[in-house]
Amino acid sequence: MSSSPDVILETRGLTKEFKGFVAVDDVNLRVRRGSIHALIGPNGAGKTTCFNLLTQFLRPTRGSILFRGDDITHERPEKIARRGVVRSFQISSVFPNLTVLENVRIALQRATGQSFHFWRSERVLDRLNGRAMQLLEQVDLQSFADAVTVELPYGRKRALEIATTLATEPELMLLDEPTQGMGHEDVARVTALIKRVAVGRTVLMVEHNMSVVAGISDRITVLARGAVLAEGPYQEVSANPLVREAYMGSTEGELEGIGH
Repeated sequence: MSSSPDVILETRGLTKEFKGFVAVDDVNLRVRRGSIHALIGPNGAGKTTCFNLLTQFLRPTRGSILFRGDDITHERPEKIARRGVVRSFQISSVFPNLTVLENVRIALQRATGQSFHFWRSERVLDRLNGRAMQLLEQVDLQSFADAVTVELPYGRKRALEIATTLATEPELMLLDEPTQGMGHEDVARVTALIKRVAVGRTVLMVEHNMSVVAGISDRITVLARGAVLAEGPYQEVSANPLVREAYMGSTEGELEGIGH
């Protein structure tokens, strides 16, 4: 059975066991093209393990992964990245002692297959500056182009990581806890940024901040003990008694605010 053309990523019976412990249990996930899809759940639910399976940093025990209808279950991570599936934040081209512009330029070199052409002249590399500045404008970092990355505030570093990811022209972006550890102002900025860069792309994100999930997600999948507990739009999922119980240990109250 082939995937629907509007489904860009699909898992079928995806399972990962560690010496008898089932971390991901028969997960069937369908991410629609052009959507922002959130993967949520309490601690230990299997969200990060699921991400690691999708990018082949872990091999599944059973099940299959399809991208644009092609089975990528056994492909190497670098081949999956070349297909346009790029995981942000944990794998980025951010170098703390280089400027913001230089970081994006290095990411552009990688995208053109010239990552290790260190002998190229500055004049040749300067040809990438125009595109690098365009990317910085997309993430509101144009005024920080000459700043040394280590001196950036935390939220701005996350924005830079998004810029370096965009340099690879991803079709599907996997964002792992994009607002983790941020203050309210940075959360609002990065949330707006994700919504902006998602135009024309597909985003699958793991996120604990429920206000972020509620504000930008088209669809939510809830994991609990490695299995899918519920799926649907935020209003439907947040009203599900099983979801509230998984998060709170009771069916009373609202899901709103969990994860802050």
